[in-house]
Amino acid sequence: MALERVLDQPRAVDLLRRALASDRVAHAYAFIGPAGAGRMTTALAFAEELLGSSARSHPDLHVIVPTPPESNPRGTRALRIGAIRELERQAALRPAMARRKVFILDEAERMTDDTPQAFLKTLEEPPAATVIILILPRARAVPATLLSRCQVVRFGPRADAGSTAARAQAFEMLAEVRAQGVDALFRRTDRLEREKAEGLVDAYWLYCRDLLLAKSGAPSGLLLDPDRAGELAREAEGWTIDQIVSAVDVCRQAREALLRNVAPRLTLEIVLSRLALRAA
Repeated sequence: MALERVLDQPRAVDLLRRALASDRVAHAYAFIGPAGAGRMTTALAFAEELLGSSARSHPDLHVIVPTPPESNPRGTRALRIGAIRELERQAALRPAMARRKVFILDEAERMTDDTPQAFLKTLEEPPAATVIILILPRARAVPATLLSRCQVVRFGPRADAGSTAARAQAFEMLAEVRAQGVDALFRRTDRLEREKAEGLVDAYWLYCRDLLLAKSGAPSGLLLDPDRAGELAREAEGWTIDQIVSAVDVCRQAREALLRNVAPRLTLEIVLSRLALRAA
């Protein structure tokens, strides 16, 4: 089962397995937990079980992510009412291949002021054969009227071992690409699995966070790895604040690209090349 790939969240996985086994799948779920807990990974695995094949390329899977305003590509990302209207339109159509359609709303707390009320109607009168999953950091991130119409699935913080290993590999890859150039980049990213790419992109995202803290002179206790405070401070000297913020945005775009089924190798190559060039 696809849910077997989800690590460190036995309660959430068990709840979803029981729903599948009894064929009592709710129309809407709220996956609530901290960043890095595996909420999106679990949502995609659950969608794969519901759709009967690889969810990422399935025509009945729709992943909705916050976007900037059309008039300002660098503006604040949000889930705007237009995205909800499009969700309603797609949900009203019959599934293309599977028994159900699955809609995943990442960072659902980023709904604009008028969006929750528009979305409420969809949750109150859900179209047939539709499953909606909201990814949330906490229960109060959306109005109670929305949450009350969802089956809540809670996620605890994950053990740090996996993320620590990913960060170590990410640092090693970046150092090798800086030292050896393009050849190392292509060799390192060959035959890269999507889930591994996601972990590496997340590691680079957190690396940029620590660079920003180091550049700002923040206490070492705020870093993910305080033992590397000196190394990060030296690294941060070669960056401007604007360059670090730009690198953070590159990581965010890469994460969204992976959700849209962009090739993991290409996505990671872009991140690695940008990080290597910014530090040059």
